[in-house]
Amino acid sequence: MQKVTPCLWFNGDAEQAANFYVSLLPDSRIDKVVRSPADTPSGPTGMVLVVDFTLAGSKFSGLNGGPQFPFTEAVSFQIHCDDQAEVDRLWAALTADGGSANVCGWLKDRWGLSWQIVPKRMIQLLNDPDPARSKRAMEAMMTMGKLDIAALEKAADGK
Repeated sequence: MQKVTPCLWFNGDAEQAANFYVSLLPDSRIDKVVRSPADTPSGPTGMVLVVDFTLAGSKFSGLNGGPQFPFTEAVSFQIHCDDQAEVDRLWAALTADGGSANVCGWLKDRWGLSWQIVPKRMIQLLNDPDPARSKRAMEAMMTMGKLDIAALEKAADGK
């Protein structure tokens, strides 16, 4: 059992969000949906109160708590991608239907939750033993929204 589980606060659509998230990554599933046994400030008896789900092997809970606490960039989730196709697929899915692109691989999904779509190659470039290469890759990343692996490599190479 995972000792620490992030709990994400939603305004009535935790189940919809969880179903969307688990559709994006392997080793993901809805584990349990808990309905409220009593009326609460966020809704009536029988409403979906909590959705427990696994996302890429990690446990999460989604709580339908109401509109009081919207997401901010103070918390984000990183998805480490194997290649540009995975970056492109996740970027398109997470920015669709009201999501928004940001800089340096960051975006917000339609619920306002922040994500970082990070190519594994970017991490390698930032850790390059040649400080000039890593600096050029970092400077290129700072100009991007969605990260472009080929452009990052080209920048690292000084081209």
